Amino acid sequence: MRLAVAATAPLGADVLERLADRHDVAYLLTRPDRPKGRGRRLAPPPAKETAERLGIEVRQPERLDGFDPEVDTVVVAAYGVLIPEAVLDRALWLNVHPSLLPRWRGAAPIERALMAGDEETGVSLIELVPELDAGPIAAQRAFPIEPEDDFGSISARSGALAAELLEEALPEPSLRPQVGDVTYAEKIGPEDRELDWSRPPHELLNRIRALSPHIGARGELHGRPVTVWRARVEGDELVPLEVQPDGGRRMDYEAFLRGLR
Repeated sequence: MRLAVAATAPLGADVLERLADRHDVAYLLTRPDRPKGRGRRLAPPPAKETAERLGIEVRQPERLDGFDPEVDTVVVAAYGVLIPEAVLDRALWLNVHPSLLPRWRGAAPIERALMAGDEETGVSLIELVPELDAGPIAAQRAFPIEPEDDFGSISARSGALAAELLEEALPEPSLRPQVGDVTYAEKIGPEDRELDWSRPPHELLNRIRALSPHIGARGELHGRPVTVWRARVEGDELVPLEVQPDGGRRMDYEAFLRGLR
C-alpha cells in the first residue's frame, strides 16, 4: 500500500521504520530541524534521521496551510503539528495514539498514565478530526503496565503494537465512536518534573518512571540538585538508583554518595 507518514519524535520514527518494511512510504512529513544541545546547532528530528537512512523523501513545512497529501492515507505518529481541517479533508489521516482513548487525550498520554499509576495502557488508531484526539477508532488494544516499565519501555511497546494494529486496519479501516470517560494528558511542564519528597514514595516513583529516559524528574539530594532517572520503593521509602547532578553525568546513587564524602 502506498501511504505517507507524519512523524517527529522517536515513537513516530519507530512506526515509520515498521511501516516502511511492509508498505511503500511516499514521503515523511516532519517538523523542521531545530536548535539542540548546548551548542544550539540545528539537528534533525528522530523521524527524519530514520527516513534518510531508509531513503525516504522528507518534507518539513513549518505550516500545513494548503498542503496536498498526494496520497489517500497518511499515518500520523508523534508528529506534533496542527493539521488544518481543510487538509484533513484531503486524505484519511490515521493517528497512532499511545493510550486507551478516550482516556488520556492530548500531548503526554504515556507520561500521564504512568504518573496516575494506571495498571494498563495501550494504543488507539483513530481518524483525525478537528477536535483533539476525539476521532473514531479504527483499532485499539491494551497491554499491562509492569512495575519495571518507564516511558522508554512503554513507548517501545506502543510502537510495536501500533504496527500490528495498522496491518489490521489498513487499507480500509472500520471506524467506531469512542466510548467512555474522557481524560486529558496535558503537556509536561517544569512543575511536573519536581520531586516533592513529602509525597508518598510510590507517587514519586511513578513520576520518575514517567519522565525517564527522555525528560527526567528533578529534586534535591543531600543539598545538591539532581535529576533522578531510576529508583525503587523499599518499605515506605524511595531509594534512588541512578541520578545525575546538575552539570554532571549520570551515575549510580552509590557513586553519587561517594562523591559527597
